[in-house]
Amino acid sequence: MDESATRLLQRIVRRIPTRTLKTTLEKWDRLSAAQRLSLDFTEPKWTLLQKLVSFCEENEFTMKHITELEMIHVIENPDQGMWYTLQLLDPEDDAQSVELMMFREQFKSHLHELISNVSVKIKRHTDESVWIRIAWGDGFSRINHLKPTYVVHQLQSPYVFVSSVSSKRKPLLLQALTLSTRHQAIKDANLSGRKLTAIRDLVMRQYQQVFPSKYPSCLSENDKALANLHIEKEQAEASANRCQLAGEAFGGEKLPELQSAVYKLETKFRDPTNETMMEREEPFRCVVKFTSTNLLESLKHCASTGIASTPVTPLLSSIPSKGRNYFVITDNAPGAASQTRQTQN
Repeated sequence: MDESATRLLQRIVRRIPTRTLKTTLEKWDRLSAAQRLSLDFTEPKWTLLQKLVSFCEENEFTMKHITELEMIHVIENPDQGMWYTLQLLDPEDDAQSVELMMFREQFKSHLHELISNVSVKIKRHTDESVWIRIAWGDGFSRINHLKPTYVVHQLQSPYVFVSSVSSKRKPLLLQALTLSTRHQAIKDANLSGRKLTAIRDLVMRQYQQVFPSKYPSCLSENDKALANLHIEKEQAEASANRCQLAGEAFGGEKLPELQSAVYKLETKFRDPTNETMMEREEPFRCVVKFTSTNLLESLKHCASTGIASTPVTPLLSSIPSKGRNYFVITDNAPGAASQTRQTQN
């Protein structure tokens, strides 16, 4: 096993919690039964790591085997890193007939035509999603397996999720994806987050969506408040009204966990007391960013408790209804950005 494979193995093992390391190695299924039994998972991590390196060298493992272990860990822990959503456009007539073997062959072929020094590994998960690991190189350097790009795509769906791709490599990846899925274009879907499951559920509408226009009673979280006899009738009615409006905007079920929403303002400056700024031809620009461990639930709570005014502005309710968390606000109307951010490392 060469030095780069050893370094990758060391980094993977350090990232895997000790409590799940045994299960991960069993799923990997590359060690012999005797080797697995000889591992004592109550020992310090560095001791386990030394033994694993020794076993891998004894088994003459290559980078191929080590990347398999990394993929297992990443697939089992998808809510790490920053994920960006892309949307495939203009499907060709045979787009719905693309199956895994065809996609695998065409994606690798198209990507290798664009860049020869690249390593691609494709694996289908139990939920039918296709996971792609891409390690990049160029004509003057070895392939860097320590900074791979991960891509997740469910065949026959228009959405692709990408993590850790540089601006230099992104056009190559997008071209290979467009051709191998039999589409004619691909664009940024203006949705990103650190939890893949959350942004996937949001954009593909895989969470329970309940947006009633009228509630028979207030949401359960305010039942105790309404039942409190010390609350004045007016306060109870206002609370019920806020609760209903919050439910109409965000629904009554658990929401996907987004961490942020970005609003980019590009409008004419308006302030009669500042003629200098008002006379400027350039639009006034600023960026507002909301962050939270669970942004949608936080916004819903603010609306239902009166911290934020109701009815909820469409700028906020559009996050779950449109499945995006990046907006541009102009003098005409709020909408998705025509030119979106480049995916970052």
